[in-house]
Amino acid sequence: MEKEINKFHALQLFTDTFAAETVHLTNNKIGIYIRLLCFAWTKNAKPFTTESAFRICQCTTNDCYIDVYEVLEEFFKVERECDDRNKKTWYHKRLLQEHEYLTDKYQRKSRAGKKGAEARYSANGNIIAPIPSPIPIPNNKYDVSFEELWKALHIRRGSKFKAFKLWQKLSPELPEDKKLINIYNSQIHGIEKKYVPHFTTWLSEKRWESDHNEYVEIPNLIERLKNLGYTYIGSEGNFEKFSKDGKNYRIDRFDEKHHIQLEQ
Repeated sequence: MEKEINKFHALQLFTDTFAAETVHLTNNKIGIYIRLLCFAWTKNAKPFTTESAFRICQCTTNDCYIDVYEVLEEFFKVERECDDRNKKTWYHKRLLQEHEYLTDKYQRKSRAGKKGAEARYSANGNIIAPIPSPIPIPNNKYDVSFEELWKALHIRRGSKFKAFKLWQKLSPELPEDKKLINIYNSQIHGIEKKYVPHFTTWLSEKRWESDHNEYVEIPNLIERLKNLGYTYIGSEGNFEKFSKDGKNYRIDRFDEKHHIQLEQ
């Protein structure tokens, strides 16, 4: 059985990114952020509760509780929602990626070392049991954030594994996942599935940087128009279509002001 890597003592701090992301913070909040990063790293980047964050930051005043929670909301992602705010659990996306990367790296080095030792041992005429091959791929090869992103794509084409690796590599320059999903879904909306680019291709060509507007969700508007007597017909291309009093109307999905237009 392959030995599990339990802990990495060195935490890599990407100073350029860190400085850019925290330039607006007070010195107190920067200290809180660094302390939470260090704590999460010693726990193998596993999720921790709001209550634990308060305890780690030694909060005794309301101002401290507020600062810690604001840092959590800005830089950490919610792993599990809870009615009790203190029981809510958090994880750090970049920290989790770095931990998974290092775990994979050291496990590969360990396997290579074992194979080298096996070869040297066999060269001396000794017989040892071979290392099983292939080594089973762990079930948790994708992190939580990517799984949620992948499921939210309206059309999923291409290799999920390749997309995951590229997503990890480009992570520092990508917009937040929700925005990335909206941009991708808006750009493929109305396109026949066979012409939709693989998600890996879309990422590698940095198509999220195009001028195409983000997809605008308008379910609440549809309900309001129904209450005003409009009949919902359905989607066609980039438009939601309605009818009323024998006339047809449409709303552009990418118009943030949601103008309803009479069809000619």
